[in-house]
Amino acid sequence: MFKKSILLITLLLTLFSCKNEPKKAQITKPIEENPFKVNFEKLSSEEIKRYKSEIDKFYENRINLDEFSGGFLVAKNGQIILEDYQGFSNYRNKEKISDKTPLHLASISKVLTAAVVLRFANEGKINLDDTFQKHFPEFPFEEVTIRTLLNHRSGLRNYAYFTDSDSIWDKSKDLTNQDVLEILNSKKIDLDFKTDTKFSYCNTNYALLASLIEKISGQTYAQAMKNHLFEPLQMNNTFVLENRNQIDSISQSYKSDWDKIPFDFLDFVYGGKNIYSTPQDLLKFDLATYSNKFFSEELRKEIFKGYSYEKPGIKNYGLGIRLFEWENDKTMFYHNGWWHGNTTSYITLKDEKITIIVLSNKYTKKVYQAKSLSSLFGNYPFEIE
Repeated sequence: MFKKSILLITLLLTLFSCKNEPKKAQITKPIEENPFKVNFEKLSSEEIKRYKSEIDKFYENRINLDEFSGGFLVAKNGQIILEDYQGFSNYRNKEKISDKTPLHLASISKVLTAAVVLRFANEGKINLDDTFQKHFPEFPFEEVTIRTLLNHRSGLRNYAYFTDSDSIWDKSKDLTNQDVLEILNSKKIDLDFKTDTKFSYCNTNYALLASLIEKISGQTYAQAMKNHLFEPLQMNNTFVLENRNQIDSISQSYKSDWDKIPFDFLDFVYGGKNIYSTPQDLLKFDLATYSNKFFSEELRKEIFKGYSYEKPGIKNYGLGIRLFEWENDKTMFYHNGWWHGNTTSYITLKDEKITIIVLSNKYTKKVYQAKSLSSLFGNYPFEIE
């Protein structure tokens, strides 16, 4: 009996000590390195100092004026030389913009939408010369291809124009991507011109590309963008605006006098707009475009070339990117944006490995002056002063 009591006490003490033993620290999975990372030559401290001085003067004299509200970033070889954040994501609540504040990219969203479509082409899920009709049999225009949507040569009319008619759309209801597609399929909206005969910048093209992303991925556009672009590139502060449930928690849009711009029935068509991001996240994307694992070398040649030479001039458009092409063989790749009070500029100088990003949620055209900084890094025909 005594031995049994001793054994019982020992057992209870053992159980008690195990129960109160501190838990071992969880072994967390290490963060995976970006698979699209490209190693560039490191800048010297002298280079950084020289560039930073000139960029800072430009920023203060040309952009950071009139209560600028947004983010500014310049990087070379993936190294940030200068960045700055000013203003408010919500002026009424005085919520300040920081490097983690997602701002509406406006039409820079097209660059990211195009990137996922192009990645699908890279993976053999689609062919750039597939007709849109192949994937959406009800679509009435058999000549329109994925490529002509990407380079704005489809001939489609802008949804903002044809839905302005009360006979086409009830503007008390929010328009969606599915609505745009159904209207094109059923309302006999004629082409503006024969497909692939000229360039005409049109948001409808990218609304349809967003629908294509959904069809190929089997996911919503927002989820597909997250899975195929934002998460792989660790763009942790980037997302898609999908509906009115989100509007109170996101960066607001303002006129130049801080008068808030309300959302309207066109605000929830995505693909050509509605991506919110930061300069740092866009830098991550830009750096990936140099990687053969992100875009094959062959595909990159298709992306970064002009498709529209009907009219003489230096301006052109590739696959989801604008071009300035000069006679000195210099080419600037860029995309601007403007939606409500959101004005944005993304510039990538491939020869010099330069990234310039300016995002503003308070209306200003000064963001478009950022291209002038290119002359600091190469033989580009702009004046900094």
